[in-house]
Amino acid sequence: MQPGLYHILFISTALFFIGVYGFFTRRNLVTMLMSVELILNSVNLNFIAFNKYLWFDKMDGLFFTIFIIAIAAAEAAVAIAIIINLYRSHNSIDVEQTEELRY
Repeated sequence: MQPGLYHILFISTALFFIGVYGFFTRRNLVTMLMSVELILNSVNLNFIAFNKYLWFDKMDGLFFTIFIIAIAAAEAAVAIAIIINLYRSHNSIDVEQTEELRY
């Protein structure tokens, strides 16, 4: 049995809310980055599902997904570089301790 559109949308919604919950409740920058990646993956799943079940003769959803994957890879590389520099200078990656970077 092949999963239908509603099954995929349910999984995508679950991934999205797990990512939002992880982003708002965690204080570690690495887990916050992983939560953002979960949110982006849920968007990718939506693009693929709608492309497959609603507009199966077009490839727009696949192109958007590839574009989001490329942007997410660049975002993760920049974020990890920032986190490494923050850890080297402050010996912590806690969000509460990054407030001193403002000034």
